[in-house]
Amino acid sequence: MGELQQVSRRQVLKRASAIAGFCSIKGFAADAPLLSQFDYSQVVLAPGPLDRQFRENHLLVLSLNEDSLLKPYREREGLPAPGRDMGGWYDTNAFAPGAHYGQWLSALARNYAATGDEATRAKVDRMVGGYAATIDPEGRFYLNNRFPAYTYDKLVCGLIDAHTFAHDPSALDTLARATDAALPHLPEHAMAHRDMPVTAHQDFTEHWWDESYTLPENLFLAWERSGDSRYLEMAKRYLYNDGYFDPLARGENALPGKHAYSHMNCLSSAARAYLELGEQKYFLAARNGFEMVQKQSYATGGWGPNEQFIEPGSGKLGESLISTHASFETPCGSYAHFKVGRYLLRITRDSQYGDSMERVMYNTVLGAKPIQPDGSAFYYSDYNFQGRKVYHPDKWSCCSGTLPQIAVDYRISAYFWDARGVYVNLYAPSTLTWTQAGRQYSIRQTTGYPHSSHIRFEVVASNPSSFSVFFRIPEWASGARLSTKGIRDSRSVTPGQFAEVRKEWKTGDRIELELPLKMRLEAVDEQHPDTVALLCGPLVLMSVNSKFQAAKEITRAALLSARPTSSSSRTWTARSDHEALTLKPFTEINDEEYTTYIRVQSV
Repeated sequence: MGELQQVSRRQVLKRASAIAGFCSIKGFAADAPLLSQFDYSQVVLAPGPLDRQFRENHLLVLSLNEDSLLKPYREREGLPAPGRDMGGWYDTNAFAPGAHYGQWLSALARNYAATGDEATRAKVDRMVGGYAATIDPEGRFYLNNRFPAYTYDKLVCGLIDAHTFAHDPSALDTLARATDAALPHLPEHAMAHRDMPVTAHQDFTEHWWDESYTLPENLFLAWERSGDSRYLEMAKRYLYNDGYFDPLARGENALPGKHAYSHMNCLSSAARAYLELGEQKYFLAARNGFEMVQKQSYATGGWGPNEQFIEPGSGKLGESLISTHASFETPCGSYAHFKVGRYLLRITRDSQYGDSMERVMYNTVLGAKPIQPDGSAFYYSDYNFQGRKVYHPDKWSCCSGTLPQIAVDYRISAYFWDARGVYVNLYAPSTLTWTQAGRQYSIRQTTGYPHSSHIRFEVVASNPSSFSVFFRIPEWASGARLSTKGIRDSRSVTPGQFAEVRKEWKTGDRIELELPLKMRLEAVDEQHPDTVALLCGPLVLMSVNSKFQAAKEITRAALLSARPTSSSSRTWTARSDHEALTLKPFTEINDEEYTTYIRVQSV
């Protein structure tokens, strides 16, 4: 089977040694290697919301003017800089000059891997060469720059992706030169968010906004892909141990007050450190940190009101429904969430991580307003009682860099594999193709999920072969059923686990999965038990009737009785004693006012 990243023998041995001490953790088997990712090209999305968002973002990044993209780098290095300013955060002396260049390069490289589009590969080559021509050994670009580590981290990601996925032969040499230029401007170790800089020549007063603690993940990957031990040493130097990973590994909640997106992103560095170094504490830090985030999440899966993690048991999540419209930093937070979720799913085979990815995908990032050519980008999901979808006031915010990355990464989150067979993680129209022992196989998934409970899989096999197909059964999906060739499978299907179907597969075989879309209520937190969200399967149904946003004019039973207005409708209706309540999932809301949570009558 093809894959994105093959785990080396060194990683397997280190991981096996680390697992020996705690293989009783749910999902672990001491003899089980990581689940592997498929290549981007092996998963093709059929028409639908995921494919639409993927294509929108691919076309947008492909259309960006290269002179404008390079202008902050050229001007800061004192080079001729043709082209128009992009505006917003991106310009030479703006909030985050050139900060998204590496993310857009990464997105294009992954898009090339997904599509084989030659115009995309050519743009990757030009962007690598154009950036390489701006690199000054002294790194003048980083002087008086509030985000040297942040920007360098994105460049590392973009250049290693350009080498790996677009096969640019100069990308690793460019990365080595970029590292030489950046190093004098980076701190000696991971610094807490908003700490003062430690390098004496830096005099920019807001340098402490930087995020050096997110560096290790991409530095470990740079080491894996280049063999240059310098990246390994840098990765270990920037591991955020004392202030973050050590307490998390001990089960201590180190999240409250920390910047939400970057510290979720930092957990990917812990997961990567576990894979590379084989040290148990990094797995525990990633796992415990992820669970702590989930315990303070909204029903949508989003987290971090005002970009801060909250104190557990404080009631601040419920209070945020009145106090802020900045509920969840959506594209950036979703990108970080998916990355950590993928790592933990691959390590543990625990389906809860797929459940979490699904919830975030369908209730947050898939409903993001598309990035506009002028740089208008969706930033916050708004869970306020008077919520609206709006663009961030500043052009080219950070979320304009992460949305193109997560949109292409749906492909590598949908399916995984190991020696036993294929794992189906995300339910969306798509086709998976792979080669095994010289034979060609594919599985085509057709579904109207999450608006329909029925999912169908059809197999094509060049030769009959025995392997397993594992289906993620969401924790909420009691009564789920599997059938093959129309005959219900007699084996039990347990919510919160992967269900295995093993047989000799041949062309024409089909599998039917039924996930009953149960209605349920979730309170925003324990301190606000009468403030609830209504869910149908993985979807949060949001009220677009403003009069219900604050008054307790509806009962729990009335909410739970909500039904689609027609068989093809994406709108639900619940009826109170007064009038009908109209509800929609986040993906179907446009410019109307809405509320994610509804105050219901007390029991």
